[in-house]
Amino acid sequence: MAEPYRPRIVDEELAVRLGSAGAVLIEGPRACGKTATGRRQAASEVLLDVDAGLRQAAELEPGLVLGGPTPRLIDEWQSAPAIWNHVRRAVDMGGGPGRFVLTGSAVPPDDTTRHTGAGRVSRLPMRPMSLFESGHSTGAMSLGAMLRSESVPAQPGRTTVADLVELVCRGGWPGTIGAGANDAQRFVRDYLEEIRRTDLRRVDGVRRDPVLVRRVLQSLARNVATEAAASVIATDAGGNAGPLHPETVQSYLNVLERVFVIEDQPAWSAHLRSRSRLRKSPKRHFVDPSLAVAALRTGPDRLRTDLASFGLLFESLVVRDLRVYSQAHDAEVYHYRDNTGLEVDAIVETAGGAWMGIEIKLGGEGPIEEGASNLLKLGSRVDPDRTGPPAALVVITAVGHGYTRTDGVVLAPLTALGP
Repeated sequence: MAEPYRPRIVDEELAVRLGSAGAVLIEGPRACGKTATGRRQAASEVLLDVDAGLRQAAELEPGLVLGGPTPRLIDEWQSAPAIWNHVRRAVDMGGGPGRFVLTGSAVPPDDTTRHTGAGRVSRLPMRPMSLFESGHSTGAMSLGAMLRSESVPAQPGRTTVADLVELVCRGGWPGTIGAGANDAQRFVRDYLEEIRRTDLRRVDGVRRDPVLVRRVLQSLARNVATEAAASVIATDAGGNAGPLHPETVQSYLNVLERVFVIEDQPAWSAHLRSRSRLRKSPKRHFVDPSLAVAALRTGPDRLRTDLASFGLLFESLVVRDLRVYSQAHDAEVYHYRDNTGLEVDAIVETAGGAWMGIEIKLGGEGPIEEGASNLLKLGSRVDPDRTGPPAALVVITAVGHGYTRTDGVVLAPLTALGP
């Protein structure tokens, strides 16, 4: 029996966009729940990835695909790229907003004949489930409240490192809700294997060496939550045979991004009142940390005894959830590093300019104090006249209680964080 639909944070955003745009494109990794989310608000649907006849009709008889009660869900539209221009034209011909919901798990090759869709198609990113959506976080400590500089309630600790190790390995995939730990991990390994062997070729028709793809994925997993350059990935993935060609690695990184397997965390651009210089390298992340676990073919037993590796995967888990929660507030997630060595794991900044600094720690008095110190230093370096003061400074932890310290720094367990 299929699990019932679990409400997603993007549900409300989809409804709002359907009220103003002729079409909404939900983009994100395969199996993250795009189709189920689109169906909740669609009146009819067509599944292009499972019907070869409809894919052909998309080009020859587009009316067969576009016709039907609206909003009409067109699932995996990139399986028949010609449908893009037909959707655009249908929107241009009128009929009001909310005509179509498209879903896509890959960005197809650029095509000069395919209109951008600007002003017609609203793009809505979607990621795997956050802990709040999967029911593993209370959501009592609201990111939105902190971005508004509102106080958040104290929260008791309710989880252990062992619990979070399993959540990292399981991932935020709706299809694994209710599955046992071993079955969930097998799902993620099979998912990554399918991407390695077949999905990348579907993007641009280029045949890539599955062995080299595996090496690149493993290197990315070993360097998760770091600023590893493509040249570092090339050397690491090459192993004893010598570095891979940098252009080859970059092409693999580009296509992995186009199928929403990886999502880098860009550096923050802020106005500083000190003479410190900002670094610009992005941090490496998979769209879900379970993919890094699968690439390394590791699991809970090993990670529970390797807290250094788990710490980086936990940081990636937090970044995943921050991205989901931030999107609900029209905000993006960055990181900060300057030439003095000051690093802050995450910066959440809204389109209106409100920002908050976040350090990510497993827990323990020493690491938490270090994180709070870094955040306070950052607050003193940012020019308040040009960038504004921080809305909040937060240390997100794996374990421990949530509360606001006397210095104003908020301690927030990930399992209490929410939108």
